[in-house]
Amino acid sequence: MKSVRWLSLVSLLSCAFAQQAPWGRADIPISAHDRVYAANQTSNTVSVIDPSTNQLLGVIRLGDPVPGALSPLYKGQLLVHGLGYSPDGKTLAVVSIASNSVALIDTATNRLKKVIYVGRAPHEAFFTPDGRELWVAVRGEDYISVIDPVQMKEIRRVTLANGPGMTMFGADGKYAFVCSSFTPELAVIDVASHAIVKRVPQATPFCPNIAVSPENDEVWITLKDSGKVQVYDAKPPFQEKALLDTGPITNHVNFVNNRNGKFAYVTIGGLGEVKVFRRGSTPQLVATIPVGELPHGIWPSGDGSRVYVALENDVRAAVIDTIRNRVIADVPIGQTTQALVYVPNAVRNGPGTENLVPLGDAGNTARLRLEAGGKVFPNARASVAVNSLGLVDLVQIAAEDLAPKSQYQVYLADSDHAPFGRLESLAVLKTNPDGAGIVQAIGPLKTLSGGAAGAAGPRPRRFLIVSEMKDSSQVVLRQAAAPITSTSMK
Repeated sequence: MKSVRWLSLVSLLSCAFAQQAPWGRADIPISAHDRVYAANQTSNTVSVIDPSTNQLLGVIRLGDPVPGALSPLYKGQLLVHGLGYSPDGKTLAVVSIASNSVALIDTATNRLKKVIYVGRAPHEAFFTPDGRELWVAVRGEDYISVIDPVQMKEIRRVTLANGPGMTMFGADGKYAFVCSSFTPELAVIDVASHAIVKRVPQATPFCPNIAVSPENDEVWITLKDSGKVQVYDAKPPFQEKALLDTGPITNHVNFVNNRNGKFAYVTIGGLGEVKVFRRGSTPQLVATIPVGELPHGIWPSGDGSRVYVALENDVRAAVIDTIRNRVIADVPIGQTTQALVYVPNAVRNGPGTENLVPLGDAGNTARLRLEAGGKVFPNARASVAVNSLGLVDLVQIAAEDLAPKSQYQVYLADSDHAPFGRLESLAVLKTNPDGAGIVQAIGPLKTLSGGAAGAAGPRPRRFLIVSEMKDSSQVVLRQAAAPITSTSMK
């Protein structure tokens, strides 16, 4: 009996600290010194949240929304997407895909320190645990750009297979793990020498996100094209430990330790859920948490008591209580949000609201849904966000339960039911091997939500339908009768 009690005590002590990944340090209680940052791809801004009150403080504007951002003289950032931060919490790194850049921001003042330009289509960036280097995955090419954050310039490149998607480091700083978005390969790199020590197979090619456990024992990667998560040993020989079926549009992963045990939280975009797995030799699904439309970035608080989730098609962040595994708050953030990070002690003194601006038009979004349009795919569905860009709008459709590796035509239609009337081609939706896909289009699309009016009065309402590529009469998705919500959060 004593041995059982002793084992129980050891188990409890092993989870006594949240050890926020990837740093592996002791708990930092939530306070007004902390910040949550969310990268808003449509508006080219970064939302700034005070987690002590779950209030949006404002946004850091790094560029203009489309179409202004498409000018040949445009010098701002475009497609703000990835986030990383320094171990001391004083510097935020913001990756913009289309402007090939990494912006370094002072977290205390929200001031832009410098923009560093790298190769084509960078995706994510993160600092080494000692803070001396910032590694940027240049996904449109075949290397990691290593930046000196003091000199604020590139100092070397680490050549890899085509399409490195993201780098994350073990808490001890010995190894870097780089997953790929185009090549089914996970690279393990010795940080000190910048040499590749191992190439490990990925189950499928498209990995957008990677996390290393705070205990430095596991590497988890998400496979967005197949709806899976792959788990590896973080120590040599870096062998696979598990391959989990998680769901369509599996996005990001992160970790929480608390009195209930050690867990991995995974955002499943196509299902509007966060799935919680108990970590161990065989990971076990222990909770499924509905959060909203198209969950994407995810990060725990410094004490592991909360998890923040960016909802890409829902213009808000969901806040999860990790003991009860339920949503306890929603915070407005912006349009088409991608990465999200929680930075403890980002603001040591003062209010930390300098250089922030209001959300503005980036808070104006209509949310719609598409439902099955026929009997071929009876479970097909899609979430839709119509994001205001001023005079024009960006519509994003995230669909699931269609045929794998297929193409479908998206139309504007006069009606939401057969015979649908005049059809106007809008975009082509391409699905992954798991039958899910995301597509965007830009135009004067406010009529989708039924709220548009011009100088001559209300415009005729239009509707979204999705059909087989070669036969517009074979409708697979059609717009549901009424919008979910129309949100304005200025």
